[in-house]
Amino acid sequence: MSFYFIIKSLHSGFRYIVFLLLIIAIIQSILGWLGKKPFTAINQKVNLFTLISAHTQLLIGIVLCFLSPYVQWNSETMKNATTRYFTVEHWVMMVVAITLITIGYSKSKKKATSEGKFKTVSIFYTLAFVLIVITILAGHLPLLGSTK
Repeated sequence: MSFYFIIKSLHSGFRYIVFLLLIIAIIQSILGWLGKKPFTAINQKVNLFTLISAHTQLLIGIVLCFLSPYVQWNSETMKNATTRYFTVEHWVMMVVAITLITIGYSKSKKKATSEGKFKTVSIFYTLAFVLIVITILAGHLPLLGSTK
């Protein structure tokens, strides 16, 4: 078993942890925001663990960039949908999504009210989630035989 396979499997499997925590954080923040509930230490921990899991996934992904045969830095990269996706599109969009999570977490900590904290997390984490889903789905197009 190669190191690439181990890292790829770790990156592929860890995404479920990120997804689960992101969904939990989004649901709890929407329910807290709309239900006018108090922002608790549990809410803060879920948001923090979501942030940590996303950053951990990013670090695993960075290692994978150096190992993956799909990441190619040459003149042919942009001509092939699969290599273009993994070399450029996937990681750029994921960095943007993780940046949204980071901004949402940081801004929510500075809010004075529970409503403000929940609203901030709801908006930023949902935007990040949508971007992640769109990016992952876009990555399946080249793998399904599309060349455009």
